Amino acid sequence: MRVLLFTGKGGVGKTTVAAATAVRAARAGKRTLVMSTDPAHSLADSFEVEIGGRPTFVADNLWAQQIDAQERLEGNWREISDYMVEVMNWAGTETIQAEELTVIPGLDEIFALIDVKTHVESGDYDMLVVDCAPTAETLRLLSLPEIMNWYIERIFPVERRVVKTLRPIVSKMTSLPIAGDRVFAAIERLHKNLDAVKRILTDENVSSVRLVVNPEKMVIAEARRTYTYLGLFGYRVDAVVVNRIIPDDVVDPYFGKWKDIQAEHLATVRESFEPVPILTARLFDREMVGVPLLVEMGDEVYGELNALEVLYRDEPIRVRKRGTGYVLSMRLPFVSREEMDIHRRGEELYVRVGSYKRNLILPQTLRRMVVREASFAGDRLEIAFAREPVPADERGRS
Repeated sequence: MRVLLFTGKGGVGKTTVAAATAVRAARAGKRTLVMSTDPAHSLADSFEVEIGGRPTFVADNLWAQQIDAQERLEGNWREISDYMVEVMNWAGTETIQAEELTVIPGLDEIFALIDVKTHVESGDYDMLVVDCAPTAETLRLLSLPEIMNWYIERIFPVERRVVKTLRPIVSKMTSLPIAGDRVFAAIERLHKNLDAVKRILTDENVSSVRLVVNPEKMVIAEARRTYTYLGLFGYRVDAVVVNRIIPDDVVDPYFGKWKDIQAEHLATVRESFEPVPILTARLFDREMVGVPLLVEMGDEVYGELNALEVLYRDEPIRVRKRGTGYVLSMRLPFVSREEMDIHRRGEELYVRVGSYKRNLILPQTLRRMVVREASFAGDRLEIAFAREPVPADERGRS
């Protein structure tokens, strides 16, 4: 099974490139599903067919799906939502208002992730192409498994033990609804699903991300930030697609300046992202919609390349032995020291880059060591761990 995620700033042609990649995979004989997690679905427009919340047949070996957020919400959140409504009703909130308040922003993105797991485990497809939301939403989407797991693994067990102990006492003292086993079981299912999603999306042999950009300054700047944050959470980028480049055969003087500007931006893309492969697609003279034109788009982007392969392998995070200690290395390009904060708390290492923070659970070997220093080597942050020195008064003791 192969999973490809496409993301980029809104309007760069991300959906078109994702759809073209899916068409190319299907024509290569692979059973392919392309699914959209973007709230502003446009897959149906790309294929010029009606696409629903279930996989819809589009062409030989090709299906498409636009995630129905409300349906996923009903199927995955109902037990938890019902309990939250009970609590709010008890506190005096009207039912309709309570139901609205239980729909936490981002829930649809969580359940879209679970669809990825479902399709991978089904064995029905050889290729899954995910047309993600624009970059800011995608980053939140991809960080959700780790953030939710951190809460569920540390806070949830304590809450469950406390509730189980106090339920008989609280029930006698107040009518406040107390979470029951069904609620906790629903939370545990969510935990297991998100843990499985994380394993799939960080498996270098299965999943990778492809960034889609236009040769424009702001678009490239956002792509650079996205590339950094993806590395922070351990996701691998195996290609950058530069879309809508004005062709050389356009000789109208009106476009001369634009072509010069695009050439400068294309050079910036190469300097910023290589050795990650840089794929290009020209600006076509029509909308690339419908399967025949998507075939042409796929040929333009990939040429002789196999779109299904992992086009570039990287290690966003690695640990290497150095002398008597170890170095934990993270790929974090385009980051200045002022944007970053690192600190250790018990068995966890906290790394913050801009507004994004990751809590790394350290391997057992590193937990017994202390952080000595952090520095950059090229585009990688290197955090050195060393053994704590033995106090002078304890040396020589047996």
